[in-house]
Amino acid sequence: MSLGFLLDEQIPKWWRREINVRQPKVAVWRVGDPGAPPLQSSDLEILRWCETNNFVLVTNNRKTMAGELTKHVAQGRHVPGIFMVDPGANVREVAEDLSLVEGASFPNEFQDQIRYLPLG
Repeated sequence: MSLGFLLDEQIPKWWRREINVRQPKVAVWRVGDPGAPPLQSSDLEILRWCETNNFVLVTNNRKTMAGELTKHVAQGRHVPGIFMVDPGANVREVAEDLSLVEGASFPNEFQDQIRYLPLG
């Protein structure tokens, strides 16, 4: 399974670098990167971008993302998945989990679902 991961604005900027250092084969982009949704994009814009580009969203936006995912799916659209990061999560654990998800998941295993990181 070849998935990318999109970190939203709520995830600290430095996490992308740390994840790439620990898991260099995992594609990790961040909102605001060239080619990614621009900073201050709406949740719906981010979900549409993830759908088009086959990226799983990594966020800690517990307030609005579940509702936006429901609206997105109700429109007949899909996303490869959303991973909600625990606010106290350790970036090393998250990097390991993303590598596991990227390398060992079935196609569409997380489609239209919200899962939580770290996994263990």
